[in-house]
Amino acid sequence: MIPVGDFLRRRSTPYVNWTIIAINFAVFAWMSLTYTTSAQLTDFYYDWGFVSACLAEQFGFDSGVPARQLAGICPQGQRELLQPFTAMFIHADWTNGGWLHIAGNMLFLWIFGDNVEDRVGHGRYLVFYILCGLAAAATQTAFTVDAVEPAIGASGAVAGVQGAYLVMFPTAVIQVVILPFFFYPFFMPAVFLIGVWFLTQLVYGIGELGREVPGAGIAWWAHIGGFLAGAVLVLFFRQPPRRRYAREQFMARLDT
Repeated sequence: MIPVGDFLRRRSTPYVNWTIIAINFAVFAWMSLTYTTSAQLTDFYYDWGFVSACLAEQFGFDSGVPARQLAGICPQGQRELLQPFTAMFIHADWTNGGWLHIAGNMLFLWIFGDNVEDRVGHGRYLVFYILCGLAAAATQTAFTVDAVEPAIGASGAVAGVQGAYLVMFPTAVIQVVILPFFFYPFFMPAVFLIGVWFLTQLVYGIGELGREVPGAGIAWWAHIGGFLAGAVLVLFFRQPPRRRYAREQFMARLDT
């Protein structure tokens, strides 16, 4: 099920959400044009994505990975602490299905992010988005502590936006298509669409616990952690009703 729109009215222009989407596409285009070989792309992912085993060792946890192997993949200095942030803006290159990766993430962000930003405010939304991405990286690290492959993508942060949307707008009506079977959109409540999505992530995440090699290369626990972080954090980030009402009245007067 792929969401293609909703019917919630917003009172403000989602500048931050649009900027995040633009940065993701700009990084994707620059990366695809600059790094043209598989070796170059791999180095780039290790430089700016995050590796669970490296993060675990940086914070004093035993990853179980031999020190010699870690020395070859973990950056020198403190760059591991920056990588969970930079990884949020990196997607797989176009030769490895990257268009589907970034298109799916940005579609979800486009549909759900504008209303979340409208409810929490521009600056607070930016902080909220980053915290969800960092929580996603921390969760993925905790459940795949011995992983030595770099994790990249905005999926964890976008999952946080979905969690916030579900908390604030559970009865919102979402337009959905099912490709490649049904191109004509039909409608369902957000609580069902997002709820099914989260349960899917949870089932796959639990199913991969204990596997030596995770399947499909998908960071399921990053999605789960980001979603739960967003659902909780939005309770503190959303604007109080009185302040929100005053802003809506001000915007309404500007429209007249």
